[in-house]
Amino acid sequence: MTLDQASGLRMMNQPYNEKVKVIAVTGGKGGVGKTSVSINTAVALAEKGKRVLVLDADLGLANVDVMLGIRAERNLSHVLSGDAELDDIIVRGPKGIGIVPATSGTQGMVELSPAQHAGLIRAFSEMRTQFDILIVDTAAGISDMVLSFSRASQDVLVVVCDEPTSITDAYALIKILSREHGVFRFKIVANMVRSLREGMELFAKLSKVTDRFLDVALELVATIPFDENLRKSVRKQKLVVEAYPKSPSAIAYHGLANKIMSWPVPQQPGGHLEFFVERLVHRPDFQEEKTSE
Repeated sequence: MTLDQASGLRMMNQPYNEKVKVIAVTGGKGGVGKTSVSINTAVALAEKGKRVLVLDADLGLANVDVMLGIRAERNLSHVLSGDAELDDIIVRGPKGIGIVPATSGTQGMVELSPAQHAGLIRAFSEMRTQFDILIVDTAAGISDMVLSFSRASQDVLVVVCDEPTSITDAYALIKILSREHGVFRFKIVANMVRSLREGMELFAKLSKVTDRFLDVALELVATIPFDENLRKSVRKQKLVVEAYPKSPSAIAYHGLANKIMSWPVPQQPGGHLEFFVERLVHRPDFQEEKTSE
């Protein structure tokens, strides 16, 4: 029996997560606040009744558990070594969000082969844990790992700051995902801006260059204001949506969460590797085919 056949047989006995929404949060450049966007948005979604799982996809320099002050006994390296399944390593964060922790300072995790990337992504189809939304917090840069996770997601959120290097790196990421991996729609988060106007101007800068050179569609979905309460919450190892729920940034995260809840889940795969590919499309002949094989 092949690995795919075994996976299919296991899936027959499990309930389908037919409406799992998968969102990659990326940005090209480090230091733009990707992880803060990922976990604050996750908690805002949980407060609205959604079951949320956050995958720390910065496999070599993990920081989601550190930012939340959570100690993880096991992580993705144990899954890849065969010592644990994904369900076994989930830890719980604020408002009950699930965290799939990665490892930090492990070179081997940074240099996964394309086959290992694909295997890790497909492993999510075998999970027993039920949830509505998977948020993938990618690493910085445009490595194979970042590209694998981004193209496997239904929606790609690109976090950008008003810095020339942030805009340049975001453009480079969008360029390679569109030209080499068939991703043409990107949702933009203008982070750490001084005003809504500044956020719109930042979006306009990025749109100007993509409109000129690329065949892509960008959408500004959130402007997260620079907020001193963010720094205060980091020092407390708490999230701003928890520690300062009425602060400008927390309100912005809740606005982003509301938008995410309105985004439709595709009814069929987009033609490239995707998380929950079996669960995204409930094929009536799925069990019959797997059994006959």
